[in-house]
Amino acid sequence: MTYDCIIIGAGVSGSATARELSKYDLNVCVLEKGEDVCSGTSKANSAIVHAGFDAAEGSLMAKLNVEGNEMMDELCADLDIPFDRNGSLVVCIHEEEKGGLQELYDRGIANGVKELRLLNKEELHEMEPNLADEACAALYAPTGGIICPFMLNIAMAENAAVNGVDFFFNTEAETLHRDEDGIWHIRTNNGEYKTRYVVNAAGIYSDVFHNMVADKKIHITPRRGDYCLLDKEMGSFVKHTIFPQPTKLGKGVLVSPTIHGNLIVGPTAIDIEDKEATATTAAGINDLIAKAGMHVNNLPVARKVITSFAGLRAHEDAHEFVIGEVKEAPGFIDCAGIESPGLTSSPAIGRMVAGIVCDLAKPEKKADWNGKRKGILNPSGMSVEERNELIKKDPAYGQIICRCESISEGEILDAIRRPLGARSLDGVKRRTRAGMGRCQAGFCSPRVMEIINRELGIPTEKITKSGGKSVIAPERTKAGKGGEA
Repeated sequence: MTYDCIIIGAGVSGSATARELSKYDLNVCVLEKGEDVCSGTSKANSAIVHAGFDAAEGSLMAKLNVEGNEMMDELCADLDIPFDRNGSLVVCIHEEEKGGLQELYDRGIANGVKELRLLNKEELHEMEPNLADEACAALYAPTGGIICPFMLNIAMAENAAVNGVDFFFNTEAETLHRDEDGIWHIRTNNGEYKTRYVVNAAGIYSDVFHNMVADKKIHITPRRGDYCLLDKEMGSFVKHTIFPQPTKLGKGVLVSPTIHGNLIVGPTAIDIEDKEATATTAAGINDLIAKAGMHVNNLPVARKVITSFAGLRAHEDAHEFVIGEVKEAPGFIDCAGIESPGLTSSPAIGRMVAGIVCDLAKPEKKADWNGKRKGILNPSGMSVEERNELIKKDPAYGQIICRCESISEGEILDAIRRPLGARSLDGVKRRTRAGMGRCQAGFCSPRVMEIINRELGIPTEKITKSGGKSVIAPERTKAGKGGEA
């Protein structure tokens, strides 16, 4: 089979593009080297919807940031995922640096950001009492927000799949070339795929595929960001997303509530060479704790951290999104260098990239496209009466598997059975939050493994945390029934 379009990468950009292309009469597939969507760059970020005042005026990054921000309310309603415009504050702690806030304000206005305001010290501390005493002014962006990056990514991919897009996981693109008939051949670890058009949404590996076909090379630097996630007891420590004034390495270490009620601190910005080096370091964690403490008083990081993690940003040397067809490689469309504000920009990126493909392919729109998607039922929002009625209909919702997050067996079953369902512990975790609480899966992992084994028939010894070689229990240590090992 020859596809009309193949997308390399099932992160937010690839999934957003897939959803947009699913509106048309096109045969589309997504190749993802991981075992699930959202298994690369998209899974580890600040979960922030940026207002758009930071990117350089006139840049593609600025344009798509503002467009993506404006699309988020309707998109999240259609896909049934939580989103909160909690607003963001860029905080100045040195009187002599207040001019930098004015520059950000002017840039934001030029970029089309709405409702921006400059706050004095009194206004700032009234809004956020836990800010450092030195905080003397701030830029306030009410259109900033918080979201769950997993839910956004998964929801866009699910909606694309329901509308006909094929997804192939554990399928790593290795090389590609275009034949004399204009067909692209993509060699993978699972055989060859053919297509008329290629979308390169490979995250930190997007430069590898670009450089296979383009005369003008690009270079992606993996920029590691370390984070700490704090217990839900600290979720209201600040109400807004608190940024320091930005530097050339990024927006700096933020402190923000999360959409699920925790508090997140991060990221660092450490350029590395290894595209797979996502391990946190003591130096990185200590650095972000020190920097966060410069803007927020008495941040209880040492006592309330429940986990730390790191993600890699795909930093292109020019610090700009690289989107467009490669002139000397007809049908090869880049979606590269997607770093912050990539999550915010993703709906607009998907629309732009799909528009490029459609300009080339000239497809008809589907008459039966369905842009709505129902998320996993969350019983915690129900009244006692409603929940009791739900449990009567389906007792699985009365079996609590994850005590920290109060996640029921019913929710886990939904996560496994729905389109592009979970097949690993992290797959379940990203869809339901089972394992994201205070004990970090210490209690619920064996129960989740039992459910995966029962539902999917995957032997316990082959169930993984996140695909690949990350098996949890590689061999049995006790004899089973009848003395079997």
